[in-house]
Amino acid sequence: MSKSRINQSLSWWCYAREGVDPKKLIKEAARIGYASIEMLPQEHWDLVRENGMKIAITVGHGTLADGLNRRENHNRCEDEMLANLELAATYEIPNLICFSGNRRGLSDLEGAVNTAEGLKRAIKVAEEKGVNLCVELLNSKVDHADYQCDRTAWGVQVCKIVGSPRAKLLYDIYHMAIMEGDLIRTIRDNIDYIGHFHTAGNPGRFDMDETQEIYYPAVMKAIADTGYSLYVGHEFIPKGDVIEAIEKAFETCTGF
Repeated sequence: MSKSRINQSLSWWCYAREGVDPKKLIKEAARIGYASIEMLPQEHWDLVRENGMKIAITVGHGTLADGLNRRENHNRCEDEMLANLELAATYEIPNLICFSGNRRGLSDLEGAVNTAEGLKRAIKVAEEKGVNLCVELLNSKVDHADYQCDRTAWGVQVCKIVGSPRAKLLYDIYHMAIMEGDLIRTIRDNIDYIGHFHTAGNPGRFDMDETQEIYYPAVMKAIADTGYSLYVGHEFIPKGDVIEAIEKAFETCTGF
């Protein structure tokens, strides 16, 4: 197996499906060369680490639709972020996922200011613990109607308002292909604000194969060439055998 210039990770929910043994998935990921498994139940965290991998990212607060852009959610989100920052520091997890929430009539500016205010409630602890709070970029066209953090520029605006190196974005390549395109230029221009990446084939969120439109080797090369040193997490739904799919994905994002 080739050595990757990218620290590749697996998003647990896509691959730990019915009929897939969790222990086998973790061991096979390590064999293939994955650096991380992410977003998995805490009961499996120790086994991931025992197999020489890290946990790249986990959820910082709930929920996706009711997130940081509403001040009435800030107390709950703060409590959850602070608790998860403690866990992240203990398990050497570099990133926590945060969500803007749905617009529900909020203007872009009001939503950005509110989201930044929510992040600021936990950002000092994030700085102390060395953990990034990553607001996830998601598409509002196909999968997450009305979600507010659906464009890179909006997410970068939030990070700038917070004004901390620990305020980052989770740049989901699949979602931003749907919303914006121009992936490589956008990644290069905004890499300082990106703490984590997700992948999947578009359309369909399936394997990164010849049936979808994103040419992942070029995207991965662009990411590697920026000097980015954190993780790229695969978050696609395999059309066939899970182990074969994750092995192929690893090679696709290695052989550039």
